Amino acid sequence: MRITAAILLLLITGCRSIGYYAHVAHGQVALLNERRPISKVLGDPKTPDTVRKRLELASEARRFASAKLDLPDNRSYTYYVQLDRPWVAWNVFATPELSVAPVTHCFPIAGCVAYRGYFRKDLAEREAARETALGHDAAIGEVPAYSTLGWFADPVLSSMLRWDDDELAGTIFHELAHQKLYVKNDSSFNESFATFVEREGVRQWRASRNQPLPDGKDNVLEHAFTQQVLALRERLKAIYAQEGTDDAKRVAKAEAFEDFRGRYLVWRDGEAGGDHRYDRWMSRRLNNATLLPFGLYDTWVSSFASLFDESGRSWPAFFARVKALSKLEPEERMRKLESLRQSL
Repeated sequence: MRITAAILLLLITGCRSIGYYAHVAHGQVALLNERRPISKVLGDPKTPDTVRKRLELASEARRFASAKLDLPDNRSYTYYVQLDRPWVAWNVFATPELSVAPVTHCFPIAGCVAYRGYFRKDLAEREAARETALGHDAAIGEVPAYSTLGWFADPVLSSMLRWDDDELAGTIFHELAHQKLYVKNDSSFNESFATFVEREGVRQWRASRNQPLPDGKDNVLEHAFTQQVLALRERLKAIYAQEGTDDAKRVAKAEAFEDFRGRYLVWRDGEAGGDHRYDRWMSRRLNNATLLPFGLYDTWVSSFASLFDESGRSWPAFFARVKALSKLEPEERMRKLESLRQSL
């Protein structure tokens, strides 16, 4: 009954494309139909050892999430889906040609977000082409996992098993955090909150297994790269706000991206110690839309870290404080988060 109700909710909305919602509903139902309880997959002699080991770890992390992190104790991540594709979905981002502001899309459950998601790559490519034909910058992002915010029992996906132990466990913590609390129309709040739960959860998870704590190197590199992208976005924003012709702004835009590529190579081979993890992303055709996801996941992470400390590092107390924050008006919520960031 819940599936039917959710599909009807999607189809009766007045958004642009009923066909899009039909696609999303079909894709979600297909995933639900393909789910197998992890316990049965583990008991199946045909299950490859590599898959078995990853699912055993995922199951352990799932139990830890509810027992130690006060995350929802439900059927999410107790199922497994072997996908017939490398990614579960693809997100399409778009901006005007001379703006870094996203083209937003509003949905009945998730609220307004800066992308449209597709379960088929060809449909994502078609949507990106449509945005391009409108004169917009467009980009496609690969999606290995996502949350239905507790509407359905989200499964562990084969696209998640390629990750290392920390990333697999951390993603489960991250997505369950979205189920714990989600604020419509505030992606930065939601993703920063879930990212903090993920990072602190992984730290506690490793400690529970008598493993050394993360050295933080990955977070440092990610933060440094993100700051470069955000600096580029601010530079572009200033270019687009200047007086002058659109042609002049297009030239300045192209020069800004070329300068960014050069700066990246210097940083990679110098400060980053020759780490090539961002080369694949840098090899893409960069435009305004490719920059949109950056900063979304960590804007307020330090604010939530401060709030966790103020809560005596107690998960129930922390979640109660976060819930109170979520009920504030957006401007007041941002002021509180800024104050928390400065107090850390």
